[in-house]
This record gives sequence, C-alpha cells and structure tokens, in this order.
Amino acid sequence: MKTKKVFALVALALTLCPALASGEGAYPSRPVRMIIPFAPGGASDFVGRIMQPKMSELLGQQVVVENRGGAAGNIGMEAAAKADADGYTIFLGNIGTIAINAAVFRSLAVKPTRDFIAVTEVVDVPGVLVANNSFAPNTVKELVDYAKANPGKLNYASPGSGSQNRLEMELLRRAAGLDMVHIPYKGGAGPAVTALIAGETQMMFTTAPSALGFIRGGRLKVLAVTSAKRIAALPEVPTMVESGFPRSVTGSWQGIFVPKDTPREAVDRLFAVTQKVMKTPDVAERLATGGVDVVLSASPKAFADFVASESDRWGRVAREVGATVD
Repeated sequence: MKTKKVFALVALALTLCPALASGEGAYPSRPVRMIIPFAPGGASDFVGRIMQPKMSELLGQQVVVENRGGAAGNIGMEAAAKADADGYTIFLGNIGTIAINAAVFRSLAVKPTRDFIAVTEVVDVPGVLVANNSFAPNTVKELVDYAKANPGKLNYASPGSGSQNRLEMELLRRAAGLDMVHIPYKGGAGPAVTALIAGETQMMFTTAPSALGFIRGGRLKVLAVTSAKRIAALPEVPTMVESGFPRSVTGSWQGIFVPKDTPREAVDRLFAVTQKVMKTPDVAERLATGGVDVVLSASPKAFADFVASESDRWGRVAREVGATVD
C-alpha cells in the first residue's frame, strides 16, 4: 500500500513539473533555438546575430540562430508558433511578421496576438528612403515635384506587396498625390535593394541596416530617414517630418516572442536576460553603428499591449491602401 502511495506521489510530481519528467533541471538546461524569419544579411539577421553571443553567455546555454526565410517571414513565424511551448524556441519577430502580415495575408495560418507570448521589444530599426544614384532628385521635395511632372513613369521597389516598405511608400504616394508604379521583389529587402542599385527601379523605403553599406559605399543615395529624429548613423540626413510628411514616421521594431503556453518561468527568464543583453554597452554600440536603436519594454504585458496597438495601426493602413497578397 505504501509503495502505491509513493508511486502516486511521484506520478503527481511529474505531472505538475514537466522538467522533472524529462530529466531537465532549471531552465534552460539545453540549447535554445532563435528563429529569424528572414535570410541572412537583412535587419533581423543583423540584430539577432549581435544578440546571440551575449544571450548565450547569460542564459548559460548556446542560442542557435536558425534563418527560416520565405513568404514575407510567414514560414519562420509559423514554424516558431508550432514549436513546442517549452521555452527552447524563441522567435525574433518584427513589425512585418507580427503586426502587418495578419492584415494582408488572408490565408495566414498564424494569428500572432493569439499564438505567441510577447516577451520584450529589443530594437527599433529606422527606415530610409533611398534612390538610385542616377535618379535626379536629391530631396523628398524634389522627388515629389519630379514624380508629379512624370506621372506613371517612376518605379518604386519593395520586398513584397504587403511589406512595410510598400505601405510606407503608399503613405507618401497618397499624401503627395503621386502616380508611381510598384515593383515587388521576393526574398526580403536584399533583392529589392540589388535591383534598385542596378537601376531597375528609382527608389524605395528600406531599413537602415539593409542600405547603410551601399550608402556609405556610394552605391545608393539617401533622401530621408523615417524616424522621428535624425539618426546617429546618418546625422546629415533629414527626417520625413522635416521633409513635410509627418505621417511617414515609422520604424521596424523587433522583439522576442515564444509560443503560447510557454511556462511563465521561461518567459520571465527570457525577459530578464534579454533586458541585460540589450543594455550591454558593446551590444548597444554595435547596433547603433548599424543604425539600430535599442528599445526595451517595461514588461511582457507592456510589449503585448504595444503589439496589439501596432497591429491595429498597420491593419488600418493596409485596408486604406488595399494591400493584399493572396
């Protein structure tokens, strides 16, 4: 009888504590996977790989970066949402995957606000309005005047019909009454930027890290930044506000997410560690050099509230411009 009671107590303990059942100790007890939903070389990859070494150190376990690009980030996002909710898969989501895609992909299998727990924002990535070097305008005003004088003759690039970069240009186009042709590219900002350099298009919005190397190397020219204030990486470049377009203040924020039902212990640990990672001077300095600002949430709930408001905001924009991709 006593033996049966012992077995019953052990069974109850294992049920209440999955970590014991699997033979694991305190979280984390094995490597953690960070899914980045875009190919190497873009802004998300830039941020994730700067975070990865310090995060590994503070967690006491290796953080393994896994790039799962495709379908505007939806492939990686779906893989992360369907992963085991045990804290060993984290998702580096951004404004596009989390706040915009749900509004433009009608058949999206994942609902970010339902299928993820928001842990913390980590950065805000300013955007830039860049142009091919042979394009005559050098300011936003000159671009607007030139486009009005040449209706339907200018092409602008984007990494996809439902991308933030496309919506940013639609905001400008509608505010200024411009008739321009949208040319979408696949595979993230990289192909679109490459096409812009080659002269296939005249202009585009993209993230600062995706374009800084080309700007500094003289292969692209920059007309404005989309942040509320000028950025340290491009202090001489005016903002869209200074250029007369206050509604064009945007940023491509990024944050840490985990699958819904992830244990609170793991969420709290990831929140605390990520906060320390982003406050590390070396991490912040390397991000700033690439044009990225560290922005942290006060709590997981504060980040969840922010995500909800951003989803509402960009959902309205997408509906205004009729942006759909399927």
